[in-house]
Amino acid sequence: MSRYGPRIAALARRAERERAALDTDGSDGETAVDPSPDTADTYLREGAGQAIWLYVEARTGGRLVPFTEPEFEALETAMNRWLECYTRCHGVDLEAAFTVREAAELLLETRNIVDTAQLLTRVPKRDRASPPTG
Repeated sequence: MSRYGPRIAALARRAERERAALDTDGSDGETAVDPSPDTADTYLREGAGQAIWLYVEARTGGRLVPFTEPEFEALETAMNRWLECYTRCHGVDLEAAFTVREAAELLLETRNIVDTAQLLTRVPKRDRASPPTG
């Protein structure tokens, strides 16, 4: 187990709980939490962003920290579960299957977890601005 093992395990448990809370309870079609666009950014800041940054932290700073295969899978799955929560808050049911590496590269490029999530998931769709009229 790497030194990140306990943090990865905690992120994975939280991601599964958060994702399950957005599933319907079956009785009346309501979810355990209110999936709204206002909530979406919270899933990114407190979930997906934390998972992605843990990966960046382990891969930078001069010493590459090797993850075990189960740790890596748990980290990637956690990130994808939070991205699913994010898209559900925008009314889109997505089965996320992104790599943590591609997410990390986008995060380092954009320096913004909301932009990273939008570029990965295409949610919400970006409006094409009309060209200015002169």
